[in-house]
Amino acid sequence: MSAASAPASSPAASVPREASPSRVSEVHSTPARLRRAVRRLPYLLVKGATKSVAIVALLLLWETAPRVGLVDRTFLPPFSEVAHAWRGLAADGQLADNARASLVRSFSGFGLAVVVAVPLGLLIGWYRPVVDLLGPLLEVFRNTAAPALLPVFVLLLGIGETSKISIVVYACTWPILLNTISAVRNVDPTLLKLAKSMNLAAPRLFQKVILPSAVPVMFTGIRLAGAVSILVLVAAEMIGAKAGLGYLINASQYNFAIPQMYAGIITISAIGVAFNQFLVAVERRLSSWRVPAGG
Repeated sequence: MSAASAPASSPAASVPREASPSRVSEVHSTPARLRRAVRRLPYLLVKGATKSVAIVALLLLWETAPRVGLVDRTFLPPFSEVAHAWRGLAADGQLADNARASLVRSFSGFGLAVVVAVPLGLLIGWYRPVVDLLGPLLEVFRNTAAPALLPVFVLLLGIGETSKISIVVYACTWPILLNTISAVRNVDPTLLKLAKSMNLAAPRLFQKVILPSAVPVMFTGIRLAGAVSILVLVAAEMIGAKAGLGYLINASQYNFAIPQMYAGIITISAIGVAFNQFLVAVERRLSSWRVPAGG
């Protein structure tokens, strides 16, 4: 009796195991993801509101301070007037044209700096005698402000696009280079010992241990360079440029078009924030192997 019942019970026992993939697919189906997103919506709204409180408070202060006489509205117009000026610049195409000119120069210089500084930093950091030899020279150039060298670039390269892109390359190179060198030199020694105990060849050691460990610190330098690429370019565009956000701000100041001047400044800030968020997303993508703190 028991022998006969055993075969009958085994298929029933296997049904949950056979049905489990379908339940997993239901959990990961589009309606299930939609329900989870709806449940998380209040949390996301509260989180977004919390992050925007400081910005909203600043805009309210900016709007009310000139109107109640805390500051002279001639030099700091209310935010609503600046927003109106921004819409006017956007409508007639001035904002797009100047922003496009600045972005081309900034991203060209930034991209060239990344292409040059990252491999050079990895190489210098990997060979310690080289960094010991070049360390003092790197410190000298790092502490020489790029705007101070702008007249030199203009004298050597003229007032065209070459000098503007070159000053951006110079300014962006140092944070990327120095952070990359530091990242390579400060890799966890335990990881290196474990990798060497597995008889990894030098190229594999570099690919599997050095490079992944260096990504977070290296991207700190890249993000700093991203901010520097915009700030330095604005300063360069105020000298001899005929287009660009720096030119727009400078021309607005000379023409006493103060709302347009602040509109240009706001545009630069927005571009900087967006560029930084893009770099943060790239960093997360490249360092997705890392375990978050606390989990």
